[in-house]
Amino acid sequence: MKVTVKKTSELTVPELLMITKERIRVFVVEQDCPYQEIDDQDDQALHVMLTVNGEFAAYTRIVEHADHVHMSFGRVLVIKRFREQHLGYQVVAATIAEIKARYPERDVKIAAQNYLKAFYESFGFKAVSDVYLEDNIPHIDMELRLSEPTSDEM
Repeated sequence: MKVTVKKTSELTVPELLMITKERIRVFVVEQDCPYQEIDDQDDQALHVMLTVNGEFAAYTRIVEHADHVHMSFGRVLVIKRFREQHLGYQVVAATIAEIKARYPERDVKIAAQNYLKAFYESFGFKAVSDVYLEDNIPHIDMELRLSEPTSDEM
């Protein structure tokens, strides 16, 4: 397993196409959710890519949160053939580690799909909102304070 982190401007054309295809496949097609998948946040994003034996397997996107105080990440996906191998946990752990390394003074705030609340709590995230609909999918805002140890550091 290998983790690669690149700014959008550092991505090769094949990498950008691969990321775009998989994000659309998961978030638009699989989740039956038509929306603007590629957005302005991609201009300044960091892309966390996990490969297994050279194959693209999992992904997240790190961006500055809309409040300009927190960092955020999203677009968390695991390619279908790699699911059930705990790669979601590994790519999120790598993403949090990257945020800690690059932005140690900033906490992390995410809009999590509500069914993944316990998953994110396992990293130390805490719910900071009620459940709400985003693109007709129940979400909840969650925050990770980097000044507090995560569960894997205890």
